[in-house]
Amino acid sequence: MKSALAHGFQSLTVRNFRLFAGGQLASVTGTWMMVVAQDWLVLSLTGDSGTALGVVTALQFAPLLLLTLHAGVLADRYDKRRLLIGANAASGILALLLAALVLTGSVRLWHVFLFALGLGVVNAVEVPTRMSFVTELVGPDLLPNASALSAAYFNAARVVGPALAGLLIGWLGTGTVMAVNAVSYLATVAGLRLIRPAELHRGARSRPERARAVDGVRYMASRPDLLLPMLLVAVVGMLGFNFQLTLPLFAKTVFHADATSFGLLTTAMAAGSLLAAFASTGRRGRPPLTLVIWSALGFGVLEVLAGLAPTFAVAAVLLFLTGFGSISFAQAANHRIQLGSDPAYRGRVMALYTLVFQGTTPFGALLIGWLSERLGARSGLLAGGAATVLAALLVLVLHLRGAGRRPPGAPAGAREPSDSVSP
Repeated sequence: MKSALAHGFQSLTVRNFRLFAGGQLASVTGTWMMVVAQDWLVLSLTGDSGTALGVVTALQFAPLLLLTLHAGVLADRYDKRRLLIGANAASGILALLLAALVLTGSVRLWHVFLFALGLGVVNAVEVPTRMSFVTELVGPDLLPNASALSAAYFNAARVVGPALAGLLIGWLGTGTVMAVNAVSYLATVAGLRLIRPAELHRGARSRPERARAVDGVRYMASRPDLLLPMLLVAVVGMLGFNFQLTLPLFAKTVFHADATSFGLLTTAMAAGSLLAAFASTGRRGRPPLTLVIWSALGFGVLEVLAGLAPTFAVAAVLLFLTGFGSISFAQAANHRIQLGSDPAYRGRVMALYTLVFQGTTPFGALLIGWLSERLGARSGLLAGGAATVLAALLVLVLHLRGAGRRPPGAPAGAREPSDSVSP
């Protein structure tokens, strides 16, 4: 038991990763507080408009669609640590400006739109850089553990952040929550500055002089074992992971919840996600594609059931399970793709991962927002879950057809040739 627990937290023995994780925990907690405050502010300004909430979500994720591939080039070419310091400082400044507008009573809906767009531009650089930087912090052998622990602190923040936000919004208002988020970015910047560059795991090919986005796309196209999980990630990211939009509408229009109750629903889902993240810390090596497929299928079924929940208490339980399923899928897909990628292309591969997982969100947010406004908040969860189930079944069929084309005499359990690529 003790050895299993020690293995689960093995990455924390690395000083650089401890500094990074500590800063991220504080910052991500502030970010989740900000998510609740921003959503509540938009609903308050617009009279519970699902379309307006969809527009905000779309604006926040649109830059990921347009800029992420170029950000992957930056991550492969330049110092990731310095890129992350600049991105987090910029996010803090944006959050502080919006907080000032809210606290002075000057905020308008277009201010929120503008802030969401600005934050999306910063995130287009920060997300793929952060994902690929984890390998430099701990090395390829500890990557699955470090990635799972990253998901764990991310979801611990999802538990604490919304609950704190729900309390603070009712007590001090949304502006104070946004100010707290702005200050939280200082923890990440401080942690990054304390990291020792000499102890980073930077391979000889990790910063090519002439890295190009098109080379990353060609590399991905040449790897069928990466394309199928990436297809699943695209569908789930676009339609299944719209909880920033669906949950506030679900809480406020179906169960007529206040900010505190909305925070509890978000916390229930985050608690399930946190449990799944800790469960993933024991993973060793690259997961098989079948695990990615079945985890997507399970997540889709749970999301549909959550959308059908008859009471607030049942919804909280089902959202807990949905949160578990969401991170089980996301971790399996992330490890499948990242651990199968050549280090020289990892920044661009994770940029593509970010592009299809989060960059497609604007399309899904607008569609789910439109659907929710016309057919009710439940329809957003039902549509996202159903699309995920269909995508998982499609990828399963494609995978089985590919297995059926295995050369005669090859063993049924033989690995794909590309599985042998060193992480």
